Amino acid sequence: MENLLKVGLAQISPVWLDKKGTLQKIEATLQDAAREKAELVVFGEALLPGYPFWLALTNGAAWDLKVNKELHAHYARNAIQIETRELDRICQLARENRMAIYLGMIERAMDRGGHSLYCSLVYINENGEIRSVHRKLRPTYDERLTWAPGDGNGLQVHPLKQFTVGGLNCWENWMPLPRAALYGQGENLHVAVWPGSGHNTMDVTRFIARESRSYVISVSSLMTKTDFPPTTPHLEEILAQAPEVLANGGSCIAGPDGEWIVEPVLQTEGLIYQTLDFNRVYGERQNFDPVGHYSRPDVTKLVVDRQRQSTLEIKG
Repeated sequence: MENLLKVGLAQISPVWLDKKGTLQKIEATLQDAAREKAELVVFGEALLPGYPFWLALTNGAAWDLKVNKELHAHYARNAIQIETRELDRICQLARENRMAIYLGMIERAMDRGGHSLYCSLVYINENGEIRSVHRKLRPTYDERLTWAPGDGNGLQVHPLKQFTVGGLNCWENWMPLPRAALYGQGENLHVAVWPGSGHNTMDVTRFIARESRSYVISVSSLMTKTDFPPTTPHLEEILAQAPEVLANGGSCIAGPDGEWIVEPVLQTEGLIYQTLDFNRVYGERQNFDPVGHYSRPDVTKLVVDRQRQSTLEIKG
């Protein structure tokens, strides 16, 4: 039925800062989701190849510190370059199983020179096509030491059965204007991806659902002290400062009335499944629609620049 959509929330840990190992884990998770007939599978922020936890553990803001330079270089080597077709196998799995995917990853973007890193949220449709790459607009706090700020190109929504899906990274979900940019394009299934903390997802997931009268899926990753691979540069220094649990999950789903469908799931690795009924969106929009009958575009209006930023324009 076109009004029903089976979603899978992939609450998993990365093979931290190991691109190849994490890709293999993502592919295995997608194969599991395909066996359960999931139609949309979502992975957490920066899962591929992992969140930069070292910044809070190694005096990350210190100037010219060898440990931070070497970890950043290791991170860059394990980041994804979409242009070199590193996501082809994931796109193939999406196409073969008629499954859409939101994937949080670290992108080393060729159109920005190929050296800086972006926290990107990639949407792959059920035909296996990459339809948008949203680079996080404003990295949060110590993330700015390793991630570059993105642009508005990825503020896009996509049709999926009767739904219109869009997504944001982590604290972008607290930014009213990017949310409004997605609402204005007809979003009614909002995807919020996080590195993994129940304290992040517990309040904002229900708030966005109630504000937008949309379904909201929050997906978080997991990370414990035992998840650092032995090949990690400066591992002993990282482990000396690391807590036992760095990311405890918190994946959840709120309905268009702002109430829980799936409450935050903590400390549990695996896929969380739920079937969503689009008809509930229409019911909740009857009394409130933030960009429709309950808006005043003659008074307030949002301008969005979706041009992909680059320092280079080649002519001729």
